[in-house]
Amino acid sequence: MTASATESGAKRSFTVCAGEATGDRIRLSVYDMLFSTVYTTRAFFYRETLDGEALRASLVRTLRNFPVLSGRMKKDPDGGLSVLCDDSGVRFVEAQAPVPMPDYGPRHTAKKGLDRYLSHAMPFWVVDRDTPLFTVKLTHMKGGGSILGLTMNHAMGDGSSYMSFLEAWSHEHRGLGYAKPSHDRGVIDALGASASDDTHTGGLTGGAHFTVTGRGQKTAFIGRALRGSFGGVTTVTTRFTAAELAAMKDAAMADLAGTDRWVSTNDALTAHLWKVLGALRDRPDSSVERLGLIADFRSFVGAAVPDDYWGNAVTNTRPGMTAAELRSRPLGEIAAAIRAGYAENTEERIREEAAFLCAERDAGRLKRVMTTMALDSFDTTIAINNWSKLPFYRIDFGQGTPFWYDFSPTPIPWTVHIAPTPADQNGGRDVHIALPRTHVRALKEPSWVGRFHRYADSGQAFPLTFAAAG
Repeated sequence: MTASATESGAKRSFTVCAGEATGDRIRLSVYDMLFSTVYTTRAFFYRETLDGEALRASLVRTLRNFPVLSGRMKKDPDGGLSVLCDDSGVRFVEAQAPVPMPDYGPRHTAKKGLDRYLSHAMPFWVVDRDTPLFTVKLTHMKGGGSILGLTMNHAMGDGSSYMSFLEAWSHEHRGLGYAKPSHDRGVIDALGASASDDTHTGGLTGGAHFTVTGRGQKTAFIGRALRGSFGGVTTVTTRFTAAELAAMKDAAMADLAGTDRWVSTNDALTAHLWKVLGALRDRPDSSVERLGLIADFRSFVGAAVPDDYWGNAVTNTRPGMTAAELRSRPLGEIAAAIRAGYAENTEERIREEAAFLCAERDAGRLKRVMTTMALDSFDTTIAINNWSKLPFYRIDFGQGTPFWYDFSPTPIPWTVHIAPTPADQNGGRDVHIALPRTHVRALKEPSWVGRFHRYADSGQAFPLTFAAAG
């Protein structure tokens, strides 16, 4: 580990290295490259003050099992991307804040002003540059407590990989064992190798959830997203308690009484959110409403992709129905449709999808490929990213677990993140919904709290909290 010479006021900057470079050049998979070079953020809020020096020491040891994070991104001769595991290091900033720790939570999120607790890297200045792929900012608050702000280049891994690294770091810090990750990204190419050559036509399942964008189409999407980041999109956060969720699931199962169908708590919550947001959108009866269900495909493909695979392994399905059906069908029927949507993630479909993406890469078109779900996010599709089983509230660096977790506002509208709640609220869900500003105005009418929390006991509903992007 080396400390940089820059030090200003109450801020110190370090470059944390593993102390050993494998020299491996790990080629990014087609799923990695779909995310380009954007960074994703995480912030964890602790009541007790974390030890920066000890965190840097444990990070050194952890990076030896995650060499891509201390490497640098390079362009391949064929236009692909790789990470050179040269141990150039991770940026680690330690700062002092002149204000006490706010009482963050679902009633007071940290989204507004979160950037002050992050050390950003420029996503357009990554390839063939000395730009870190992972950054840490540790901010100590006046009177005690610390905020651990993190950014990771999305091409390195999906949400499951992100959190498996953080859990590994916390275990390393406390002297506990953890499973070592697999960095063999060649398994993704192998996944699609046995699929039919017909995927080159884009006519099979591999092409059903992706669009090869035409001239200006991707640029237009990026432009709309940028407008969202400058205040066009607001994130609405609320908490659903365990008791509320149990009532919701009971209602869904009652709708399915006499059938052999079963739905989970998450299916029922997702169905409820889809119905409420459908009412908010208030589109004509014949309009098609689609729900983008983001899913980790490791468990769908057997041994082809190991459980400890570290990288991007995310797909999506898009069940749909008319706006009239979404309004009229009971909760249980909607939840069953959602469960059927997840069930579309078969091994055959994932193999065909991987083969399609590999064919587009080999044809030089992968940069033009986007998920249809993302392209339709401004119009017909609501995207659900369910993180409720990820260990956000198990990241313990010896001073206890975080009391709150947060992330930067999402500039893409109609995107829903479902997160777990802290240990003292075990079994609940915190829901973050990115909405166009025009629809947010309607949500400020008090009746909408009742719609979101129709299954809550009287007086127990959490409010809706608003935080604009930008």
